[in-house]
Amino acid sequence: MIPSTSRPPSASRRRRVRTVAALTGAVAMMALTGCSGFFQDDICNDGEYPVLSVGGTGSACAKDGEKVPEGYTRYPEGKVPQKVDDKWDVYWRTHTVDEKGNIVDAPDEK
Repeated sequence: MIPSTSRPPSASRRRRVRTVAALTGAVAMMALTGCSGFFQDDICNDGEYPVLSVGGTGSACAKDGEKVPEGYTRYPEGKVPQKVDDKWDVYWRTHTVDEKGNIVDAPDEK
């Protein structure tokens, strides 16, 4: 009979295998989700602030220090979207501000 030369894996080897497996899983998850759980785009670039179309769901970014463009208004305080698909970005897809500044349901898209 030939003596066995294999030994049980050492603790450091087991840790390396677990680390590689965990990293492989993280890379696979990022590939499958498109990193959506990790990164969100800003609504506007640095030096800009978001504005909402009056009576519609359109939005834009205005340069800091400049007036709000015609047909747009600032978002109500505390309800300003910061990141794409954040709570307020999603909310303003179905709501808008009327000419008097009241928050209303957005008109149906046709």
